[in-house]
Amino acid sequence: MTASSERVTAGPGLRSALWLPLVDELADPSLVARLAADAEAAGWDGVFVWDQLSWSAPVSRIADPWITLAAIAAATERVRIGPMVTPLARRRPTKLARETVTLDRLSGGRLTLGVGVGSDRFAREFSRTGEQPDDRIRAEMLDEGLKILAKAWSGEPVRHRGRHYVVDDLLLLPKPAQRPGVPVWAGGLPGHVKPMRRAAGLDGFVPANLTDSEQLAEIVFTIKALRRPDATAFDFAVALPVGVDPQPFAAAGATWWLPEFEPGVRLDLVLGFLRDGPADREV
Repeated sequence: MTASSERVTAGPGLRSALWLPLVDELADPSLVARLAADAEAAGWDGVFVWDQLSWSAPVSRIADPWITLAAIAAATERVRIGPMVTPLARRRPTKLARETVTLDRLSGGRLTLGVGVGSDRFAREFSRTGEQPDDRIRAEMLDEGLKILAKAWSGEPVRHRGRHYVVDDLLLLPKPAQRPGVPVWAGGLPGHVKPMRRAAGLDGFVPANLTDSEQLAEIVFTIKALRRPDATAFDFAVALPVGVDPQPFAAAGATWWLPEFEPGVRLDLVLGFLRDGPADREV
């Protein structure tokens, strides 16, 4: 059975996004921009991309996610776009503030920023480049960077002196197209409380390596209990292997479905899946 041979069924209100690893055949930003335009025409709600510097063999070609997202923004009008997820500790928060605002304005307010700690496990992309290899320290850098981003997006001068970053009275205008800022989804592993606490103060959670819908239901319950009573809407974006029915996950609280393609997936399989359209929302 190919990826496009069977349409899955999702619950009402579940949005669907392509989630593309920008490697090998998909390392061409012009091609990915065309895929995004085709996805928009086919009714998909979003096009998200991986943010990897390297990957294990046999992957050899990898595209930059931010330049690719700019190409996607220029080729589309409706779909939400963003990195899922970017290891914020690998980036300077002030530089990322400029990039996210520019991309949000270029796209007309369609950016969702996925953030996470990242992992050195798959290709040692932190330790081999002199970046911080310690997960706990990168988590500290992530939290500190998020504070800088929020302040930068507010339009007020950024004054920050922390353990990892210093920003001395820097005004980073213009503001994003979205108010009060770009929506931020945090990634994390199920069963780890700190990522869920981080996500509870943001706009969404992207749980990695879900095993079943009951696990998601526990995550939804935990994060909703951590959020303020007056908090705004919150997204739960679930990445599921191609062919897994998202319906049970929608019933458990998922608001976005991201079919998960393996790195190095063939272009024809992505095209077939794309043309089938997003998950059927009829119940």
